[in-house]
Amino acid sequence: MTRVAVVGAAGRMGRMLVEAVAADEHCQLGAAIIKPGDSLQGVDAGDLVGVGTLNVSLTGDLALAINDFDVLIDFTTPELTMQNVELCRQHGKGVVIGTTGLSNDQKAELAKVAEDTAIVFAPNMSIGVNLVFKLLEMAAKVLGDDADIEVIEAHHRHKVDSPSGTALKMGEVVADTLGRDLQKCAVYGREGYTGPRDRETIGFATVRAGDVIGDHTVLFACEGERVEVTHKASSRVIYARGSLRAVRFISDKRTGLFDMQDVLGLK
Repeated sequence: MTRVAVVGAAGRMGRMLVEAVAADEHCQLGAAIIKPGDSLQGVDAGDLVGVGTLNVSLTGDLALAINDFDVLIDFTTPELTMQNVELCRQHGKGVVIGTTGLSNDQKAELAKVAEDTAIVFAPNMSIGVNLVFKLLEMAAKVLGDDADIEVIEAHHRHKVDSPSGTALKMGEVVADTLGRDLQKCAVYGREGYTGPRDRETIGFATVRAGDVIGDHTVLFACEGERVEVTHKASSRVIYARGSLRAVRFISDKRTGLFDMQDVLGLK
């Protein structure tokens, strides 16, 4: 049985994770971390999400709970995630990271930390989305050089990063397959007189509205036909379900940086 800690346990995603861990036969909740000074501190995590007492009190200090878990699940902010990762490295704890918006330097730091502990890092933990990544690779191989490629994504009004980490990963998959550098060929929005489209570019369009959980489409537009690869999320439970697959995947690993393609055996 793998003991799991959830950071941000009082948030929307955190509550979903706590509930999912409580229901999983291979995992048990070891710690539930909330913001320091939060009024929920001391409340039982099971009572918070309505699954009954789990005998795990919400706490604002991950360091105090370091001996209570084997793997940490982190869907927070880049800065907090990196702090938590370093603490886990020092104590040999595995980490599953669903945080988006990490910089290239922070991603490089994760690779260094993974020399000392096991990490699964993915911009989207959904099993379906990670299947889509594989489909995009196939589509790019067949259509890429003959298609104009656009990535369109929509999320709820509270999401703070744009484009989404998932949209960027989709662009990376396509660009890598076609031998392009996404940092050089990406176009983030268009306005005014932009001139004809450059076939080598990969465009991104972003929508932020209402309570949209997450919609992503990659459009391959050729002369005479279009192919669209789409994923739509209707519940955050898909991210929790994928996170627990990731937890089980690294539970017996000591070091290494992995993603959901590794977890699902798609590489």
